[in-house]
Amino acid sequence: MLLPKGGVTWKSARARLPPWRAVVVLTRPRFLISLALTGILILLWRGISKSASGMQSFYCYGPSKSPMEMSINEMVAWNAHTQTPVTFNHHEPYSVNESTIHNIDLNPIQSTPQAVEKKERVLILTPLRDAAYHLPNYFNLLHNLTYPHDLIDLAFLVGDSSDETLSLLSSELTRIQSQTEDKVAFRSATIIQKEFNADTGMNIEDRHAFASQGPRRKAIARARNYLLYSALKPEHSWVYWRDVDISDSPPTILEDFIVHNRDILVPNIWFHRYKDGRDIEGRFDYNSWIESDKGRRLRQTLDPNTILAEGYAEYDTGRQYLVSMGDWRNDKDKEVELDGIGGVNILVKADVHRSGINFPPYAFENQAETEGFARMAKRAGYEVYGLPNYIVWHVDTEEKPGNLGDRKAY
Repeated sequence: MLLPKGGVTWKSARARLPPWRAVVVLTRPRFLISLALTGILILLWRGISKSASGMQSFYCYGPSKSPMEMSINEMVAWNAHTQTPVTFNHHEPYSVNESTIHNIDLNPIQSTPQAVEKKERVLILTPLRDAAYHLPNYFNLLHNLTYPHDLIDLAFLVGDSSDETLSLLSSELTRIQSQTEDKVAFRSATIIQKEFNADTGMNIEDRHAFASQGPRRKAIARARNYLLYSALKPEHSWVYWRDVDISDSPPTILEDFIVHNRDILVPNIWFHRYKDGRDIEGRFDYNSWIESDKGRRLRQTLDPNTILAEGYAEYDTGRQYLVSMGDWRNDKDKEVELDGIGGVNILVKADVHRSGINFPPYAFENQAETEGFARMAKRAGYEVYGLPNYIVWHVDTEEKPGNLGDRKAY
């Protein structure tokens, strides 16, 4: 290291310092701002140059728009060359137990006139209340049905009973289902219990009085709907509603009805009454009828919540009743189109019920239960027919005098 001659002194150090004017120039604000701007420009230029060179190694697939604005096809193109798939659900995968997944195909289920050949399933439905007395004969008639029993399912709804209906029903089902010979046993039998807390204190005359018909028909409609929705299965092609108090009917009734291939079909309902030692053939069911102009005019004057009941003097509808048309001695296959039906014996294509046609427990076009069912079915475009000369015999309920007005019961 070279030192000045004479050593390091204050004067020699001062000689090496920049002149004071240079220091003043370097510390001026204008100079400092210019220096700062220059540095910023240099940094920006270097950053842009580096980004541009890096972008040369990437290629953007798909349209130049926001993913939210892309169509499905554009989204597929945009993600087509993604190196790694996007994980939308990062949670642990949910394991599905295949035994809980059921596929039901209703397309093969049909209701055709060739029901026996095609092995079409029939569901027989019977609502029961205080029916113990009628059950033995009911099952004897079922036993005699010629439609293959292995294609028939039975279902019963028991409610508001004060007798031994439930226990006797169980006993009769056990008896008939245990008969393995001659194919007597039916494919299945189901008992459904439901209490509706309906009035059970009425005698038979009061129960069939006009004043009781509205509440009574509403309660029966509810029972029918509960039974229907609890028992109808995807495999059923036909639904056969059969009352427990039928006294006699042809063993071939299912085949006889099915061959007509109607959406809804009912027979004529009569009864036997023995008077003065002779058999009187009485007309029972006034709920199957053809609407009249008089009835249409009457309905226009009624409150929408009023429920009409046929066979009573309170309202003269002028309707034509199925019971007044037929005779069991004539052609049993003759058909007539109906606007209302009774519920003693009804054959229904199962798809009618599946389409939502049930038994209204309310006033539907001033009708309820089975008559409301017929109204609803016709409104939906289904056929409702009756067989005036095909007779199913009902027990004689000994109607209260005056219920029929001027109408003859026999």
